Amino acid sequence: MHQASGKSLTGFILALTTAVLWGMLPIALKVVLTELSANTITWVRFLVAAIFVVLVLWKQQNLPKLGKLKGKARTLMLIAVAGLLSNYILYLMGLNLLTAETAQVVIQLAPFLMMLGGIFIFREHLLLWQKIGAATLVAGLLLFFNDRLLLLVTQLGQDSFGILLVIIAAFTWAAYALAQKQLLMHFNSQQIMAFIYVAGALCFLPVIDITPVFELSLLHWALLLFCCLNTIVAYGAFAEALEHWEASKVSAVLAITPLLTILFANLAAWLWPGAPEPEALNLLAVLGAVLVVFGSAVTALAPVLKQWRQDRAAA
Repeated sequence: MHQASGKSLTGFILALTTAVLWGMLPIALKVVLTELSANTITWVRFLVAAIFVVLVLWKQQNLPKLGKLKGKARTLMLIAVAGLLSNYILYLMGLNLLTAETAQVVIQLAPFLMMLGGIFIFREHLLLWQKIGAATLVAGLLLFFNDRLLLLVTQLGQDSFGILLVIIAAFTWAAYALAQKQLLMHFNSQQIMAFIYVAGALCFLPVIDITPVFELSLLHWALLLFCCLNTIVAYGAFAEALEHWEASKVSAVLAITPLLTILFANLAAWLWPGAPEPEALNLLAVLGAVLVVFGSAVTALAPVLKQWRQDRAAA
């Protein structure tokens, strides 16, 4: 299994960078979705990222060797590619039906599922605090949807379908993240992302509508560029964070992403009248969002806290 380098501060900064960028991303995507289809946005993001990463690796004379892509590495790469490509398109389709805040709270299931995958795949034990964290996360989700829960359960409307898409996107992201972690034994993080970005650009090419791209306003071009750069920097930082820090700690930092989205959505609406209206959250919904963050963080950090207590007892 891959072992982290132990550079904790570097891992924390990289994970926090990812959380901030992912917190901003759904707000920008909501605006771009008014002009472009989910398939087209996804293709543009993968294409730009693929060109950038391949050029960087080519300049470094560090392009991945296809000969190494065999056996277990090939299987893991297929899982990573399928997982992240599915995550991108399903999340965008769900986001198109939901507010940015709702989509980001629901997608918070992703790092939680990544942690559960580590437990079931790598035979880690589910600790007491992980059970408490899981229960807290579920309770937080129920509180977040307190005023819509009955409608979501009894009527398959736009919100229900959007939430279902984002939940599936969370599962596919967890599959990608677990595969990515093990692929670090065969390729470095940039090489892995190069494979994924190139595959994404090729897979989405047949289903795009390119004409609206050339009709975008300056604002929409700027937001599309931000989404593309977000892809490169956020996933690059995430991959590097896994290189230096344990997956549980990375997941704990990523847990704050929904709160950042809520903050950025309100900030954007205050600074820019044309921004999507932030969701009006009641007190229970805000409490629910906080519990989702807390539950995800506790679940992810439980093994680290256990190890710290054992080391302290042995000292």
